[in-house]
Parts: sequence; C-alpha cells; structure tokens
Amino acid sequence: MSVTQISGEKIIMQDSLYTKVDMNQPVQDAIRNRRSIREFSDLPVKRELLEKILNAGIWAPSGLNNQPWRFVLTCDRQINARLAEQTSYAHIVSGAPSLIAVYLDREIMYDAVKDHQAAGACIQNMLLAAHELGLGAVWLGQILQNKEQVNEILQLSDQYDLMALLALGYPQHRNQQSRRQPLTDFILHEFGGDNP
Repeated sequence: MSVTQISGEKIIMQDSLYTKVDMNQPVQDAIRNRRSIREFSDLPVKRELLEKILNAGIWAPSGLNNQPWRFVLTCDRQINARLAEQTSYAHIVSGAPSLIAVYLDREIMYDAVKDHQAAGACIQNMLLAAHELGLGAVWLGQILQNKEQVNEILQLSDQYDLMALLALGYPQHRNQQSRRQPLTDFILHEFGGDNP
C-alpha cells in the first residue's frame, strides 16, 4: 500500500485501487462535535432548513430500501404545548421552535428489528444535518410512553408508530460537554487484521 498527499487530499493505493480520502473529515468532525441541545433561542427555523434535515433522514439505509420512516413537522406553539404535556421534558418541547415527530409506517415495515434500526439511522442523520446547518437538536424518547396521546394530538392512526420526537432550533449556547470511554472498552474480541 502506498500513500500520496496532494493539496489536502490523501490518495491511498492498495491492490491497484485508488481511494480518495478527505483530510478535513467533516463527517468525523460532526459526529464528535454534535451535542444534544436542550435550550433554544426564539428564532424560528426556516422551512428550507427543516427540509434539508428531513432529506438527510430519508437518505439513511433501510432493509430492502423500504424507507419506512414518516414525519410530522410542527412549528405551532399550541400543538407543541399539547405535546409538551405528554413528557417529563415539557420545558424542552415547549421551548423548541420546531419539532419533528419520527414515525415508522407499520404498513411498510417488514422486519421489526431492521426497521427500528433504520429509524435510528434516520434520526442520527437528521441530528448530524441539524448540527451542520448551525442548528441544535435533541432526540427525545421518554414521550414514547404516551404514543397514543401523541398520535391523537397529531391526528394520526395507529398505522404510525412513534419512534422519537426531535426538538430543533438555534442553540442558546454551545457549552455542552461530553466524553466517551476508551475504544478498547467496547471491543469484545478482534480476529485477524493488522493487529500484532
């Protein structure tokens, strides 16, 4: 294997195949720098930005490419206040200028585990897109204890299974801290590869 660097890009040659690697690593940076934002300014989020976030979500992988996710957007303070009553995180929900309820369509689902994994990938894509756009977001799951009431508020039948509520807006601050355990704490076994 040989490595050549050309004006900020690294070209890796392995077995006569070339792979271009971006040395700036914007995806890695977004993954490491994104934080759950729970306090928002009153500034509204433009529809154009919400659509970019949703587009990031729908490009997540799904089994058989069935794309089982569905969304409800609300920037309506009255609806948001009613949703806030369904969770112990009411202050976050009522304080967010925009909410995205993420659902799975039960009629599209084909495998519960795979479809729930797809929903998680969809949500992560949206969180990363919000970060990239200068917005803050948090993934709220406690509200799932009141799925039926949420569906009633959002005028949905039980065909749609609530996966999460995302609260979005412009952050009041970005002083959130986070840390991770060392990578070695998570690797159970390693076979082969270039490890000695």
